[in-house]
Order: sequence, then C-alpha cells, then structure tokens
Amino acid sequence: MAAATRDNLAARHLSIRDALTRRTLDALVVTSLPNIFYLTGFSGTAGIFVLTATRGWLLTDFRYVAAVQRLLATNDAWPDAAHVQVENSYDEALAALLVELGVRRIGFEATHLSVSRHQWLSTRLQVDEGPSGNGLQLVPTEGVVERVRVRKDAHEIATLRAAANLLSEVARDVLRTVQPGPSERELAAVIDYKLKSAGFARPAFDTIVAAGSNAALPHARPGGRRLHTGDLVLLDFGGVYDGYCVDLTRTVCLGRADDEMHRVYDAVAQAQRAALAIVAPGVPAAAVDAAARMVLADRGLGEAFGHGLGHGLGVEVHEAPRVAPRRPASSSHVPDASFESDMDIIAEGMVFTIEPGAYLPGWGGVRLEDDVLVTADGCEVLTDVPRELQV
Repeated sequence: MAAATRDNLAARHLSIRDALTRRTLDALVVTSLPNIFYLTGFSGTAGIFVLTATRGWLLTDFRYVAAVQRLLATNDAWPDAAHVQVENSYDEALAALLVELGVRRIGFEATHLSVSRHQWLSTRLQVDEGPSGNGLQLVPTEGVVERVRVRKDAHEIATLRAAANLLSEVARDVLRTVQPGPSERELAAVIDYKLKSAGFARPAFDTIVAAGSNAALPHARPGGRRLHTGDLVLLDFGGVYDGYCVDLTRTVCLGRADDEMHRVYDAVAQAQRAALAIVAPGVPAAAVDAAARMVLADRGLGEAFGHGLGHGLGVEVHEAPRVAPRRPASSSHVPDASFESDMDIIAEGMVFTIEPGAYLPGWGGVRLEDDVLVTADGCEVLTDVPRELQV
C-alpha cells in the first residue's frame, strides 16, 4: 500500500479547519504523535504540528530533517507544507513560531499537553486575556482530530482491509502450528516473528498467549507456562501495516474439548454473532455491546464478561469509537465533554473490533475477536479466520 496522498491529507486538513472555524480558533497545536501522522504522514518519535487556515508547519529536530525533506519532495506531502527545524527545545521553537504567525486564539490538545508545558508556554507567550492584555489565549480542545479520524477515508479503508487480510493469513498459519510443548513466551515470540515476516512493521501491542487457567486474565502476559494437551489457549495478536493497526483473537483447544469448554466457547461465539448482526449506521454503540452481553447473561456468563465489547482501530490500536456500555455523563472530565457522546452512534466508515469473552478464575477463558468495517447497510468483517472452536 502507498502512503496517504496529498488529496487525502488535504481533505483531512479541510475538516480540521472547519472545526477550528466553529471554535473561532486561529491555529491548532497538535502534539499527539498519532494525530501528527494522520495529518502529515510523518511517523517519527517526536514532533509538533501547527495548523492554521492557510498552512501546516511540522516542527522536528535534527534527527528527522532528512526524512521530512524527503517527504516534502514527494507529491504526497500535505498541501502548503512547511518545516521548522528545532534547534534547542520543541517548546521554544513552538513559541517562536506562534509569535511569528501572530495567531491569537490557539487551540491545544488538552490530553496530550502536560500542565508544566502549558504553564511554560503561557509564561513564554505572555498569555493575558484581560482587557489590557495582548488577547492571546491558549484554548484546551478535546478530540478535534480524533473526530475526523473515527470515520475512515478510502485510503484508510483500503489499508485496513489489506492489513486484515494479511493478519488473517498469519492467524491461519499460527492455528496450524499451535501444539503442546512450547511455553507461552516462546509461542508469543513465534507469532511476533510471523507478523514481521508477513510484512507488518511491528506487532500492534504485546502479543498475548494465555494457556489453561491463565486465560482467565483478559490481558495476560505470556510466561514460562508450557502448553499441555487439554489446555484452552487464548491467542490475541495484531500488527501495524503502513501505519494502521489490526487486531484478532482466537481461542484453541489442545486435544479433545470437554463439555464445559464447548459450553463457554459456544456462548462467546453466539454473543459475537448477535453483536455483528446489529452493527449498522445509526445504531448506538452501547446497543451493540448489549446484544453480546445479553447472550452471555442468558447463558449464565454475564459476570464473566467484564470488559467492553470492542474498540476502534486506525493509526492506534485503541481509538474511538468505544463499543461498550455508555458511561454516565458525570464521569466525563475532558474540556470538551461532547467528544465521547459524539462517538456513541455507529457511523459508516468506522472500523472497530467485536471481541466478547468469558473469563472464569481457576478454569480459564475464551475470547473471540474480529475487525469490522461499518458499511452503508451493515458491516463487513475484515478478518477471515475460522470462528469454530479449533482443536
């Protein structure tokens, strides 16, 4: 797959600029690295992006000068691109640029800027909103870029579809090779190797291999326990492909599955089918979660499912939307409290996981996870791996 084109980036910038106009902001300071990648295609480990009504400035240090110059020399650089090399500190360079631009109402990503950095910038910029001050304001924002990211464009859908196909191939290979003998940690290393060999840049998160009673821990860490005949083994892994994340879970049985294994597995599989059946534009995300939760509750496993049903996928492996029971409005602590409520309704172009599970301490657990794309009239399951209990 190719990087996002100039047209893709231009459309994203237009949406952000519309949001800035609605908030009467002159500029947005982007410090979230996933958001910087989304708006520029730059994937370094440090940087700041400043977007105004006319241009976008990327600030990086010496380590990334050559990479940024190479990016700007292509036809896929963001429109009206500019680069600022950071000589001393990022915050000094940012303050100098904002002063040079003469912007007054400056939005910043509240969840990605520490209090100490905010205080330093306020002092350095001599922020004074009083009647005799300079009128410069630092305005906290929440989810300005994430609101755009939540609905994938054609380039992102093509990338995620290709990534899911690739992950499905890896998963089918893994399922063919799982056997008694290796430790959880050894099998996790094999999976990571297969991900990179298949073309993923890296695992999207720490691969989970949990055997036997360890599978009762939803986010178990692979250890030295060896896989034995009779174990249920939970395998949760994903990869990053051209900057986008995909994620999949399967639970397999080593040897003959007993009645309890079949009971729990069948309940989880039915819960996933129930959720998939109602995914469509306009459906509340909490309703999708409830569809799966009701099946498990009816099977006596309601208390065994304690996490949300799914999470968004994109440039991060956990992003909006959150497919889970709706949080009380009073629990919100963000400057723009409407961000989460905006994500409550499923919309065409969203990509997220559907991953019900049941976890029984001392016995083990089952989880079944697939990635879905919301279409105009339902959803497309992007991952294609057998969902029956693999023995």
